[in-house]
Amino acid sequence: MSTTSSNNNVHVIDHPLVQHKLTLMRRKDASTNSFRRLLGELASLMAYEVTRELPLQEIEIETPLETTTGRVIDGKKQVLVSILRAGNGFLDGMLNVIPGARVGHIGLYRDPQTLQPVEYYFKMPSEMQERGVIVVDPMLATGNSAAAAVSRLKQLHPQSITFVCLLAAPEGVATLRKAHPDVAIYTAAIDRELNEHGYIVPGLGDAGDRIFGTK
Repeated sequence: MSTTSSNNNVHVIDHPLVQHKLTLMRRKDASTNSFRRLLGELASLMAYEVTRELPLQEIEIETPLETTTGRVIDGKKQVLVSILRAGNGFLDGMLNVIPGARVGHIGLYRDPQTLQPVEYYFKMPSEMQERGVIVVDPMLATGNSAAAAVSRLKQLHPQSITFVCLLAAPEGVATLRKAHPDVAIYTAAIDRELNEHGYIVPGLGDAGDRIFGTK
């Protein structure tokens, strides 16, 4: 069974464990502790698919029996970029799989009237042109924040950019695809639509509030 279905650089990770944990997270009675734990587990599972194409290099090692060669990734060449604040809920799970990755942060908030992103923080590792970037944010709703984050990152000329989210709306996928068709999108599900307030439905509510228990 395939764990990922893809179309036009958009990849839906349909592994049974991913879908199971996503369903548990959607439940409105899931506690903050449960939601946070499930998100970490789900992020680790998704990381396996997202990192499937990472470049490998040959190194020489000593086994208990002889000298041989093996293939390894260079984790330090990867940067996980969290779109604050909800993206931080993804970080630990991803770092469990790529512990050597560097971490960057982009602070964006959505203007409640225009639904457009406003940047308030930007901090990245050095030598970004030598690194691959994985942008993490649980929700791809309107897509405006994601598109703005990717545009900002492209100014640093990284080797590659991938966007990873828990849930996406068709509108958000279309926005990000139109602005950055070269950026692969990985998600656990593409939901039905956005409502009049810009929330994904059926969705799971405000991911940041549910991660940090602020509502």
